[in-house]
Amino acid sequence: MPIVFYLSIALQVACAVHVVRSGRPMYWIWLILIGSYLAVLVYVVAAVIPDLRHNPGGRKATRKVLQTIDPQRRRRELQHRLELANTVENRRHLAAECLQLHDYENAEELYRGLLSGMYASEPEFMLGLAQAQAGNENYAGARSTLDALIQANPGFRSSEGHLLYARCLEQLGETEAALHEYQVLADSYPGEEGRYRYACLLSKAQRSQEARDVLQTQLSRAKLMPGYYRRKEQAWLKAARLELSRLGESNA
Repeated sequence: MPIVFYLSIALQVACAVHVVRSGRPMYWIWLILIGSYLAVLVYVVAAVIPDLRHNPGGRKATRKVLQTIDPQRRRRELQHRLELANTVENRRHLAAECLQLHDYENAEELYRGLLSGMYASEPEFMLGLAQAQAGNENYAGARSTLDALIQANPGFRSSEGHLLYARCLEQLGETEAALHEYQVLADSYPGEEGRYRYACLLSKAQRSQEARDVLQTQLSRAKLMPGYYRRKEQAWLKAARLELSRLGESNA
């Protein structure tokens, strides 16, 4: 049988399941079975899409799909909002979106514009500026911004800011200072990136056994974590396994 037939059956079954789970009238099932693709299309437009709009999980899934298809979509929306109302809130959202899209030049410009008046030492804006500077490989500037952030906001705490500071020190060649920061992050950072970067810098500093110990501990701890955590940190755990394998091979 042609694949078109199997696809039609699969879509009809999926829609029929949605009918039952959503408590809609059972006549929908008969219409779907009789009408094939046309009935499926009508049902999706009339029932599935409205459900997605009103369901938090559905809205999130829809946003992810749209983001994958058109990654610039949200940026255009935020740019339009800013053109309609040049507010701090709108500029903040656009700056964060530029940062997310790795458009560091525009993100830096937006954050610099935000850091004025009563927001001249706003820690979140200063952190955003430092992240944009680091994205532009201006690590000296990012470090200076982070130093100024802490001086102006001594009580401010950010794991992302701490990790960024350690990365700046590493890139600027201050290996011992960076190792000290990474060592703290290995126990405090809410994820696997801090531990992985600590091990990598230990390896670069010719402290291979210490690097192996960190990686082995990291992977052992990860096995005890919930599945959702391992999925979220999958990229860093994979990198850790590869680095551990490389270190093992180098000493074989």
